[in-house]
Amino acid sequence: MIAPGSGVRVYLASGVTDMRKGIAGLSALAQEVLRRDPCSGAVFAFRGRRGDRIKLLFWDGQGFCLYYKVLERGRFAWPSAADGAVRLTSAQLAMLWECIDWRRPVWSSPPSRAA
Repeated sequence: MIAPGSGVRVYLASGVTDMRKGIAGLSALAQEVLRRDPCSGAVFAFRGRRGDRIKLLFWDGQGFCLYYKVLERGRFAWPSAADGAVRLTSAQLAMLWECIDWRRPVWSSPPSRAA
């Protein structure tokens, strides 16, 4: 994936979004529902009703980038609609994109050196 970079602000729209929406519709949602400027350089994440589709909207300074992923199996981890907008770190965004549950990642100890 061509990533927006580390340290970027990520806003996740909780609940479901109509996946037929394109750049104009998603940027309107970012502005009206999430109360954020879609041209701010932040990443906005939206998930479809079945949970197997995700769209990321990002302004790169010249235009909008729209990333779209459809899973063959499984669902993306997503908060309920009551949570409103959720802020993620760039690391959590990477986990979300790889279909890892970013809410409860399993941290392991670093590998030990062989003696």
